[in-house]
Amino acid sequence: MIKVGDAIPNVPVTAATPDGPEPTTTDAIFKGHKVVLFAVPGAFTPTCSARHLPGFIEHADALRAKGVETIACIAVNDPFVMGAWAKDQGTEGKILMLADGSGAFARAMGLELDLVERGLGMRSQRYALVAEDGIVTFLGVEEGSAFEASRAETVLAAL
Repeated sequence: MIKVGDAIPNVPVTAATPDGPEPTTTDAIFKGHKVVLFAVPGAFTPTCSARHLPGFIEHADALRAKGVETIACIAVNDPFVMGAWAKDQGTEGKILMLADGSGAFARAMGLELDLVERGLGMRSQRYALVAEDGIVTFLGVEEGSAFEASRAETVLAAL
């Protein structure tokens, strides 16, 4: 599993934009920038939609005031699902929505979550991180069904 001081692995991901999917890489997002990234097990899921994503939308200005250039949300979903979720949650101009459709980024981070037995396939664990120039400076990974380490308020307090 990735840890504080490690470099974010360079993996292709897809940004869900109002104009449709745009291929990019994690290097393009993280290198030379201060970024907050939070990962969710899935778009439109209860905790993700009711608490996790809304918290980062609510605190986007406060995070930017701490020098964060990009706030990104990533899930093992396709870019069309991420785009629909972005529209539903009103993320435009606040949160960069990233699709990790095949889970390559979750695997590269060592933060995959096996939900095959529950019919949900391989997903990402719930976590949040801060990276400066591609190096992790804060990492909060949730244990089980907890929701504390990856909250927007926790990230904000760590900055």
